[in-house]
Amino acid sequence: MLEKFFNPDSVAIIGASRKEGKVGRVVLDNIREGFKGNIYPVNPGADEIDGVKCYPAITDTPPVDLAIIVVPARAVPSILDECGAKGVRNVVVISAGFKESGASELERECIEITKRHGIRMLGPNCLGFINTYSDLNASFSGSMAIKGNIGLASQSGALCTAILDWANIRGIGFSTFISLGNKADISENDIITVLSEDEKTKVILLYLEGIKNGREFMDIASVHKKPIVVVKAGRTRSGAKAVSSHTGTLAGSDAAYTSAFNQSGVIRAASLEEMFDYGLAFSCQEIPSDNGIAIVTNAGGAGVLAADACESLGIKIASFESKTIEILRSSLPDAASIYNPVDVLGDAHPDRYRSAINAVINDSNVNGIIVLASPQAMTDMKGIAEILVEADRASSKPILASLMGGEQTVEGEKILSMNHVPNYPFPERAARAMHAMIAYANITARVYTSPPDFDADRRSVEDILNRSRREGSRRFGVECLPILEKYGIPIADSMVVSTRDQAVKVADSIGYPVVIKVISSEISHKTDVGGVRTGIKDAQELRVVYEDMIQRIHRYMPGARIKGILIQKMLENGREVILGMNRDPQFGPMLMFGLGGISVEVLKDVTFRIAPITEKDAEDMIKEIRAYPMLLGIRGERPSDIGAVKETLLRFSKLCMDFPEITEIDVNPMLVFEHGCVAVDMRLTLEE
Repeated sequence: MLEKFFNPDSVAIIGASRKEGKVGRVVLDNIREGFKGNIYPVNPGADEIDGVKCYPAITDTPPVDLAIIVVPARAVPSILDECGAKGVRNVVVISAGFKESGASELERECIEITKRHGIRMLGPNCLGFINTYSDLNASFSGSMAIKGNIGLASQSGALCTAILDWANIRGIGFSTFISLGNKADISENDIITVLSEDEKTKVILLYLEGIKNGREFMDIASVHKKPIVVVKAGRTRSGAKAVSSHTGTLAGSDAAYTSAFNQSGVIRAASLEEMFDYGLAFSCQEIPSDNGIAIVTNAGGAGVLAADACESLGIKIASFESKTIEILRSSLPDAASIYNPVDVLGDAHPDRYRSAINAVINDSNVNGIIVLASPQAMTDMKGIAEILVEADRASSKPILASLMGGEQTVEGEKILSMNHVPNYPFPERAARAMHAMIAYANITARVYTSPPDFDADRRSVEDILNRSRREGSRRFGVECLPILEKYGIPIADSMVVSTRDQAVKVADSIGYPVVIKVISSEISHKTDVGGVRTGIKDAQELRVVYEDMIQRIHRYMPGARIKGILIQKMLENGREVILGMNRDPQFGPMLMFGLGGISVEVLKDVTFRIAPITEKDAEDMIKEIRAYPMLLGIRGERPSDIGAVKETLLRFSKLCMDFPEITEIDVNPMLVFEHGCVAVDMRLTLEE
């Protein structure tokens, strides 16, 4: 797939310029710098450019594997048509002036042309790309990337140039460096597929402002063969607004992105700095076989900071075997700390570091090491770096370094960089990088299963929804509880009535105490207008409360259309939880679970997943909320039925997948008992 795109034998530059500094000239010069294949500049106003034969049109060139288009946006569609007629099936459109600047129709025209001719297109509005192993700089960047094993793709071209300049100074190398631009055709999904199969790439880094096809992204990333680290911009409202104006991308809910990344085994970085910290670790070191790391330091404070950072991230500080402790005791000074973190003291010379590192790296409880060095007057940073390189060559366990300081660490940093031992200026960054590697080890150990299937009465749900549509409203309340029942989710005994006498008859039938609730699509929060009354003990009280509720609603919301009154069996002593779904534009139904009732608005103790979910997903959702211990039972309380909640989440997931016309559902509260759970109230919204 896309083999000739990123590894072409011949390249045409359409819009190549004779003028120094023009994008068309920069692209041509960059390609000529190292590319060994055939190069065909295309410019109808030139016979040659700097000694290279020029062609009036792409239709006049010899066969071409890849065309790079650098012409005004309005001319791009006709150029794409010419490429199609020529048989060129791979194009990079560097030209700007499309969706990102409001010209969406022009971009759609380009997409239609590429589909008609079977052309794969990178861009438009992109920097181009670099393949270091083909010596191909098909971009207008100011420099060529260093050869390495990091594959990077960015939706921002400007960030590409900054990242490349930053990486070159630090000696960080890439296999492929790709600017995605507007992603009219080739997207992150294609890039993950290509780089996963590329033997020169060890880790994939992505800067994204949005995902073009969320469901496909999850499917592709779930079966990836290499670590994928993503920085997703637009996490906040301000950021999401900037994303929309910058690239025209519809930014979905950040919670949806977090859930999608988690479920598909993608590691999310909070910043570009974090992304490269993780990428450096993955590119240089082997994945740890398990949790449990050792810390070796010459400064107690730095060791404490590293240990704090590790524990806060969930990294286990390994307990050493007795033989390791004995080796450390015999080889280190009496004042040294021989337990984890190992403090070799401020006057430690390289040989003392060697003794400590060799001891802990051979401990079976240790699966990775973080080595810290603070520049004391007697510290030999160069020697310590050489010891780290020696240890790294002798062991398959990951070793991360943190040479702290400035001028005194420069020589040591160079040695580590040249020998592919990651170095971080602060212990916390090393800890976060180690955590990313441990997280990926857990990802590779996952056993992926299919979501379970359940019998459900879909026809009855369709009838309920169709009947609701005919009423001319999109929003419905507790009257839609039977929808849940059709999918095997227990609901409280209830019935909708329209008169006081009917209310009494129903209450007598289901048994007291009862709850009554107004049903009106115009009343979102029933309690605010007296539309909910609980604990009604007998028929006499019910008659009074019924009339009072009707009068109160007419007084506070005159004109509100009341569809009826729900009479419901009152259930007590259950734990309130909430199930919810919001249909995300990128990923589809995003499920929510958490503490319910009015608590959800205040505490926001909720967790999310993208449907469909597996049994493991449902189990994790329940365990992730802070209130999980309450469900297990505290201070003598009986535990809630976790198994029933888990099955309800799975059935709820299937309902949300089966009916894409449902855009939102809130089941709140659902009461969980020692045995079973019951849905008590809900709200549902249908698409426009």
